[in-house]
Amino acid sequence: MTENTTLNLPARPTRSFIGETIELNSWDDLKPFYEELLDRSIDNADELKQWLIDRSELESYLSENFAWRYIRMTCDTANEELVSQLNFFIAEIQPPMTAYGNELDLIAVNSPFLSQLTDDGYDIMVRGMKKAIEIFRDENIPLQTELQTEERKYGAIVGAMTVQIDGREMTLPEASDRLQSTDRAVREEAWRKIWERRYTDHETLDKLFDRLRNLRHQIAVNAGFANFRDYSFAALGRFDYTPEDCFNFHESVAEAVVPLVNKLAEERKQKLVVEPLRPWDAKVDVEGRPPLKPFSTGSELLEKTITCFDRLDRELGDDLRIMRAMGHLDLESRKGKAPGGYNYPLEEIGVPFIFMNATSSLRDLVTMVHEGGHAVHSFLTRDLSLKAFRNPPMEVAELASMSMELLSMDHWDVFFDNPDELRRAKLQHLESIIETLPWVATIDKFQHWIYENPTHTDADRRENWLRIYNQFADTVTNWDGFAFYQEYLWQRQLHLYEVPFYYIEYGIAQLGAIGVWRNYRRDPEAGLAGYKKALSLGYKAPIREIYAAANVPFDFSHDHIRELMGFVWEEIEKLKNIAL
Repeated sequence: MTENTTLNLPARPTRSFIGETIELNSWDDLKPFYEELLDRSIDNADELKQWLIDRSELESYLSENFAWRYIRMTCDTANEELVSQLNFFIAEIQPPMTAYGNELDLIAVNSPFLSQLTDDGYDIMVRGMKKAIEIFRDENIPLQTELQTEERKYGAIVGAMTVQIDGREMTLPEASDRLQSTDRAVREEAWRKIWERRYTDHETLDKLFDRLRNLRHQIAVNAGFANFRDYSFAALGRFDYTPEDCFNFHESVAEAVVPLVNKLAEERKQKLVVEPLRPWDAKVDVEGRPPLKPFSTGSELLEKTITCFDRLDRELGDDLRIMRAMGHLDLESRKGKAPGGYNYPLEEIGVPFIFMNATSSLRDLVTMVHEGGHAVHSFLTRDLSLKAFRNPPMEVAELASMSMELLSMDHWDVFFDNPDELRRAKLQHLESIIETLPWVATIDKFQHWIYENPTHTDADRRENWLRIYNQFADTVTNWDGFAFYQEYLWQRQLHLYEVPFYYIEYGIAQLGAIGVWRNYRRDPEAGLAGYKKALSLGYKAPIREIYAAANVPFDFSHDHIRELMGFVWEEIEKLKNIAL
């Protein structure tokens, strides 16, 4: 392939500490390296720095080893051998790794030479270590192992869901494309079949969630916290905001964004000329045009995304070319794949892996550029010296991806030759931002309630889900006859099962991304430079400073959200008023 000869494909750094021949078949293969780090004499700042580098090399190897096990399992959830390989790591490697990791943290924070490490990033790394030490409990190690094993069951359950439509078996992402059909009967049939299928497993998913909730609460109590929410804020290293800030975010979104959601829903109802507006009317084009189809195959999606990134910066396009050349992509939907999409960093090689379930929709285009933004972030931080520096918090990681959605949007003519289709695509994406913020607030507020009330029943959960959902949902869509589905809308959100409390980051980052895009609109060169500068920091500065490097505030106050929504709404109105 000629591409390989023109690209500078990254090579894995030499393993100077653990060696080139290491194989992971049991904990015994790792124990000598941990013991060496524990026993090593550290007599000056340079030796401490080398000790940190060697620890980072070991942990980067283990991170990438786990990553490949997870990637392969999600690409084929029905493969029992791949599931077993992942579970082996979770059950046999992570428990001792966690215990030794705590001992290594103690050595680092208690070193008399720590104060002599004055380069950027060490203070951020150390505060994270101190917090990890604070919440560490030996008795939580087996619970965390059990928890991880249980969490992985969600992907297998949902990945196995298919429906029969027109005599053909379809994955749920494939069937969801029919929700854009201009034939209302086709939309309704697809919607009903999708939710009938989801509802079939609602009790299984309820029971799984109960187990997860109970395990999480016990872990929190063991660590001295009143609830898993408070534990999670510590475990996630949320040094820059509090639960109270989240509550303010919820209220600000309810006041500043939900009225716009209602306005969009009312416009949709009027243009579709339907009474009432039903859940299966949410995605169809209001002017009766067929669904946008920006690509046909995964390879076409990738090729067009590369061209799109090239227009921003050739270096960004090359990041995706390198991933393609190295086989670090699995883009198309198929039976047996886990749901969703992700960019998984690979700590040793520094070239991440993108996984998604593309069919041919605009949503898939957005997912691709979103994960591509994460990938760019991985490339911009791959040469940082320590693993801790290369792992920014999710509020920063999602700034990378959500900004790329908007930065790339000005170049989506790569996907749409027809100016009207390009206008429609931009309009749909900007409207989706307005719809996304209330959903983020819904999921986050629901999580707070769940873990503040750890003994709740299934009935309590349904009741409070609807109470919270209705605070942020539009009042136009009519759910009559489908309340039993509405009660379980939360079960489609994998974050609740697999990565609890990882969701408000999308809302915070969305606000930052709008700011990045506004900067780019005003001055493309400076706006893109600020974006890359912020991402290049990795986690060597506090979140607020990273946002400041991108020339956007870390702010989710009511006034700031209202200001940004005014900008987005203005852009929407411009697109609507373009003469066809």
